[in-house]
Amino acid sequence: MTPMTTEGDKTTRPAGSARRALVGRLSWGLADQAASSMSNFAVGIYVARSLGLAAFGVFSLAWVTYGVVLNVSRGLATDPLVVRFSGVSDASWRGAVARSSGTALGVGAALGAACLVVGLALGGRVGPAFAALGVMLPGLLLQDAWRFSFFAAGTGRKAFVNDLVWGVALIPAMVVAARVGTVAAFVLAWGVSATAAAAYGYVQSGIRPRVTGARGWLREQRDLGYRYLVENVSLSGAAQLRAYGLGAIVGVGAVGAVRGAELLLGPFLAVLMGLSLVTVAEAARVLRQAPHRLAKFCLLLGAGQAAAALLWGAAVLLIPDRLGEFVLGDVWHSAAQLIVPVTLGVAGAGLGTGAAAGLRALGAARRSLRSQLFASACYVGGGLGGAAVAGTAGSAWGVAAATVGSSAVWWLQLRTALRERHHNPIPEVRTS
Repeated sequence: MTPMTTEGDKTTRPAGSARRALVGRLSWGLADQAASSMSNFAVGIYVARSLGLAAFGVFSLAWVTYGVVLNVSRGLATDPLVVRFSGVSDASWRGAVARSSGTALGVGAALGAACLVVGLALGGRVGPAFAALGVMLPGLLLQDAWRFSFFAAGTGRKAFVNDLVWGVALIPAMVVAARVGTVAAFVLAWGVSATAAAAYGYVQSGIRPRVTGARGWLREQRDLGYRYLVENVSLSGAAQLRAYGLGAIVGVGAVGAVRGAELLLGPFLAVLMGLSLVTVAEAARVLRQAPHRLAKFCLLLGAGQAAAALLWGAAVLLIPDRLGEFVLGDVWHSAAQLIVPVTLGVAGAGLGTGAAAGLRALGAARRSLRSQLFASACYVGGGLGGAAVAGTAGSAWGVAAATVGSSAVWWLQLRTALRERHHNPIPEVRTS
């Protein structure tokens, strides 16, 4: 058991050097997510332009399903790794990564098999896409696990290179998928290229994923892992329920329209997700080195992301129809009507992310779980209630209102957690 630095300890690193190191790690996080998101953006645009609104809706259903499985893996495997093994010794990190990546690979194999069976049973337009996703899930989840492992070690450059490998491998795969011309082909192309990057992650780290160590990892991290699992799945599961419900209430084309609007915010979402790769690790470092600065760090993080989202959304509103049609094809006209509510929803999410990072760093899993469950319930209720009242636009506005309101709950929970820590400081947190 390795003790972490407590409140009484002081860092000896000069403030300027620490600040430069922080900026460097955040910069690699942004660069990595830019590479990852550009690949995802290219896939989405290519499918939207090549297959039309209905097929893009089917692809989006597979996409949100992947998001649920990805968050299962993160909750059980990589979130505990980032909280407890950021900035620890190399030996401790390597042992944890072997078990954590093995857990991610095991989750991908188990849920991938389930997804394959469901896809084969469904048939029709949706089934082949889900079957293809099931085959590709192990590689997709392992690639994601390498990214978080590198950021926990403070070597974001390796994560960036790994995502570049994915992007390069995606080019020939997409050419083949375009010739086939089906949603399943695009899902396979996306997954095969991710699997190539996952294999390269082994070369980068020199660590072999230990699937046999998954049971021990889950047992050791159960106090955080299972709460993060429920928290993460409630987040992505809410998106999945909203997508399925929207498709049932309005039609599959409505799912494609919402996804199209989100693609228009893709570059900013890349920033948001890029920061999320490193914010928990950085908040954990702030907590060790200068705990009194954690609240300020989280506030600057959340407010900055919210402001940036609003600015990007305002810029997207100025896109002329001709350019929008060139980018999204037939999806443009439906997606353009949703830019304002989707932007407000992303701004609300960015504001709440600052508080969420603080709760994760504090290890306040109960409070973060409580906040996420509330936010997810509001998201589903707002999205489906809005769809029932006013169709696709109503769903977008309902989600925006729910997301902005939920961010207040995140901040209230962080404030309470900080007060509790001030009165009852935790002397030690397990890192091995």
